[in-house]
Amino acid sequence: MVLSDRTIKEEISRGRIVIEPLDPACIQPASVDIHLDKKLRVFRTWRHPFYIDVKQNLADLTELIEIDEEKPFFLQPGEFVLASTVECITLPDDIVGRLEGKSSLGRIGLLIHSTTGYVDPGWHGHLTLELSNVAKLPMTLYYGMKIGQISFIRLTSAAENLYGSEALGSKYQGQTEPTPSRSYQDFEEK
Repeated sequence: MVLSDRTIKEEISRGRIVIEPLDPACIQPASVDIHLDKKLRVFRTWRHPFYIDVKQNLADLTELIEIDEEKPFFLQPGEFVLASTVECITLPDDIVGRLEGKSSLGRIGLLIHSTTGYVDPGWHGHLTLELSNVAKLPMTLYYGMKIGQISFIRLTSAAENLYGSEALGSKYQGQTEPTPSRSYQDFEEK
C-alpha cells in the first residue's frame, strides 16, 4: 500500500522515515519532493577503452565535479551523469521507497534513473541519481532544484534482512555523494 501524505507525516513524526533536510512544503499527496545536490560524477570516456568491463573497479571512469551555486551545469543531449539528492533518507524495516522523476522535467527530456528507482527497507544515505538528457538540446541543472520525488510502500511484514545488513553485502549503504558502480564486487571471491 502506497503511503498518503497523512501517513508519511505520521511516519516522519515517529522517526521511522527520516528525511534530512525536509521542507514540509515538499510533502505531496503521496510522495516527497527531493532536490539535486551540487556533486555530480561525469564520465571520462577519453581515458578508457571503448567498452566498460563490469568485472573491473570503475572508480576512475568518472570524476567528481560540483555545480556552482549560481551557474548551472549543462547536461548535453545523450549525456549521462551520476548525481545525488540533497536529502539523506532513512527507511525502517517495513517500508520501501520508490524514486520517480518530476513530470515537468520528464516532459523536457530529463530522466533521473534507469534502474535505481527502488529503495530497500533499512536504507540510509543520499540517493544516487542516474541523470540522462534524452532531448535534442542541452539542459540546465541547478543545485537545489526539485529533481524527483520519493513515494513509500508498506511491506506485508518487516523484512528479515535489511539493506546494509552483513548477510546481504550491500554496496551503497551510507553513501553521501554520487557513488560509481561497484558491480565488480559481485565477481570477487567471498
